[in-house]
Amino acid sequence: MNRREFLRRAGVASTGLALTDPSRLFAQSSTSGPPEGGPHALTERWRTFEITTRIEVLQPAGPTRVWLPTPLAAAPYQKTFGDNYRAEGGSTTMVEKDELDMLVAEWPDGVTPLLKIVSRVATKDHAADLTKPTVPPPADMATFAPFLRPTRLLPTDGIVKSTANEITRGKGTDFDKARAIYEWIVENTFRDPKTPGCGLGDIRFMLETKNLSGKCADINGLFVGLARAAGLPARDLYGLRVAKSDRGYNSLGLSSENASKAQHCRAEVYLVGYGWVPVDPADVRKVALEEPPGNLPLEHEKVQAAREQLFGSWEMNWIAYNYANDVTLPGSKGRPIGYFMYPQGQTANGRLDSLDPDAFRYEIIVKEAP
Repeated sequence: MNRREFLRRAGVASTGLALTDPSRLFAQSSTSGPPEGGPHALTERWRTFEITTRIEVLQPAGPTRVWLPTPLAAAPYQKTFGDNYRAEGGSTTMVEKDELDMLVAEWPDGVTPLLKIVSRVATKDHAADLTKPTVPPPADMATFAPFLRPTRLLPTDGIVKSTANEITRGKGTDFDKARAIYEWIVENTFRDPKTPGCGLGDIRFMLETKNLSGKCADINGLFVGLARAAGLPARDLYGLRVAKSDRGYNSLGLSSENASKAQHCRAEVYLVGYGWVPVDPADVRKVALEEPPGNLPLEHEKVQAAREQLFGSWEMNWIAYNYANDVTLPGSKGRPIGYFMYPQGQTANGRLDSLDPDAFRYEIIVKEAP
């Protein structure tokens, strides 16, 4: 039973419990891990996390709405067991689409907008077997059309197309093209700690200005856009870091239970014979910038290890919310948002800044279940 079906049957209004079916397919072919001991060796243990999000609108005006991304229902690396939520004095609706689920909370004028949601999610490390093609080809590649389409921030024509052509020139296989794009991203981008949030992700602007800096939405978004322009289905996965790294990377995990600023997106590319392959070139650049003592060269042993690991595997101290772009927020007065990873809010005065804690306060606390 998925979230929407449960809510329909239960008739939930301001208090809800939504259950998801972990067996629901995540629109992909799952991939098996490589032999133990390689750079992408998997940890098969499932870990369960309890994620508590509290939201308060400090300057309400008229009717107020809040939109919150909720964890991806199921994937080869993730199972969502349910969400408990309550909007004091207001109402809630769970909106479910193929590419995302979201909780919408509404309060009338004169009510202090307060929302609390607790989600339980299990994860295990995820890797593709890149030693040989083992995934049968899909019966119909048309099902991957959504992951080839341009979006407002991820166009596939003009300078994006010409750059993709240049990077992949002479590369015969999809695997070689994807690897070439990944290596080009690692070599030519850099992480800018001054970028607000996770970045805008406007890849045409990045290429036209030759300013290939930013954070994960910029760097991994550039990978996705270039892959699509090269004819490779690809997508960003928007989510949240939920634990420290067990692979020894101080920069790639939480330092405390507070995950309020731990949003992070990753990327996947579909390669015939290998399925959906996880990648994260943005975290390679994060390791280079932030691992002690800082500003490590790409030749540094730790950066090289991350560079190898993050083409083909993810350490799952992270959970995914969705893979949606150009997201329309139901009932919003504003334009669609490029991606949906942060809580969003709106009052009679307009859309709130999700990065402004003076007007839109939220806290995300993560605890691992024993």
